[in-house]
Amino acid sequence: PATAAERRAGSPPLHLTALDPLGALAGDAARAPALAHLVALVRASDRALWAFDFPFGFPLEVLPDGARWDAHHALVAEWTHDGYGLGVECVRRSQARGGPMHVRRLTDGDARAPFDPYHYRIIWQTFHGIRDVVGPLRRDRGTAVLPFHHRRLAGARRVLVETCPSSTLKRWGLPHQRYKQPEGGALAPVRRRTRRAIVDALRAHVAMDARFVRRVMRDPGGDALDAVIAGVGGAQGVARADHAALARHPRYGREGHLYY
Repeated sequence: PATAAERRAGSPPLHLTALDPLGALAGDAARAPALAHLVALVRASDRALWAFDFPFGFPLEVLPDGARWDAHHALVAEWTHDGYGLGVECVRRSQARGGPMHVRRLTDGDARAPFDPYHYRIIWQTFHGIRDVVGPLRRDRGTAVLPFHHRRLAGARRVLVETCPSSTLKRWGLPHQRYKQPEGGALAPVRRRTRRAIVDALRAHVAMDARFVRRVMRDPGGDALDAVIAGVGGAQGVARADHAALARHPRYGREGHLYY
């Protein structure tokens, strides 16, 4: 399940104050109620930055010529089959234009993201993230989704950005593989060592109480650790960004940008 992490100002620059599985917060781990609860949490927040680990858009090569950000939402909203089928459709569209099966957005290459937005390993996150999370929130006046809503940024009560824990780990020069153990059970020694190295480095960026360290070390799937990395990386990416330039960019302003 997805994991939410809340942070406040402190020394180190960030302080981890909560770390909970989204299903536990929602009272139901099923996708629909969990994501609906997430949307409600975002809407209720104020002076908040939300960093999400899913693509906010597709490469322009699978969209109509001249497409803006609304076209991504139209594609998902009008799709009547499942997320996997949409990934197959994106492959078809790219090949119909004479391109390869899979096309990365410009930001995916910049950030060395592991997958393009419609790769079979991530298309479900892309599909439901755009349709069920960003889609309902993007029309809220108090919400700015970057880089698309740069004009809203100054008066926004909450900001939403796309991030990638793997890209953040690469930027920090840390291991970005072999820390997850989706099969469960006690962590294998190599995964424990890798995770410990990541946690030790993370503590230079975010203060973590012992209970949170235990949680990220014991969570086999790595969702808790990914949530912390996503929050820290997203905050650092937003702090580094030239938001006006990103909004004007012919690619980032139309297909998205990773803040990592």
